Amino acid sequence: MSLLRKELSDLKIDINPKRWISPYHNTSILHLILMVLFYHAVGVLLLVVGSAAIQFSVNGNVGPSIPRYLAPVLGAGPIEESIFFGIPYYATGNQFVVIISGVTWVMLHIFNTKSMDLMNLSYSNWLFVMPSFFYSLRTWISGKGWFAILAHSMWNGLFFMLGCAYNEYPCAIFPSTGMSSLYPLVSIVLSATIVVSLTFIFYKRRCRIRAEIGKSR
Repeated sequence: MSLLRKELSDLKIDINPKRWISPYHNTSILHLILMVLFYHAVGVLLLVVGSAAIQFSVNGNVGPSIPRYLAPVLGAGPIEESIFFGIPYYATGNQFVVIISGVTWVMLHIFNTKSMDLMNLSYSNWLFVMPSFFYSLRTWISGKGWFAILAHSMWNGLFFMLGCAYNEYPCAIFPSTGMSSLYPLVSIVLSATIVVSLTFIFYKRRCRIRAEIGKSR
């Protein structure tokens, strides 16, 4: 019971908007799961409210209709988290650099569309990922970047399965069949491996720097 009270107390601290660019007060697995659910719930709320506002203010907005496939959807977790959060954080050790790169990641989602026309930009997608920026930022600066990668891929996979079930896009790994489908798959696996490896290299380097600073004191 005391454990539950502590978790609720920590959750109350961490969902406070004043702490949304600070490390988590608690970094247990349960707390990280609750925080990812919290931020995605905020994202869904923004999506619902924002979509209605967009339809009203941007008359004729139809949003994107890009087909999605399983491999790129799952690969986005390690690739995006590493490029926009992990590598900037461990390469510089500067939280504000990560904020800039993370905001860039959020803004890129508005162009997740076939057309650059104002009426067809992905405003809803942009609104949905805004809270995810805070989750990824806080998870990385709390030293739990691996969980951000895992949560990102699992969440993407869940939405892919829902979209597949409701025929919003094809239930396929890639659009092509046969041997030609292996090339983009290998490309995604290779890209993910490279950026995650770079993140780990910068992480080890940051650990050495901290250790050397600690010895010199």
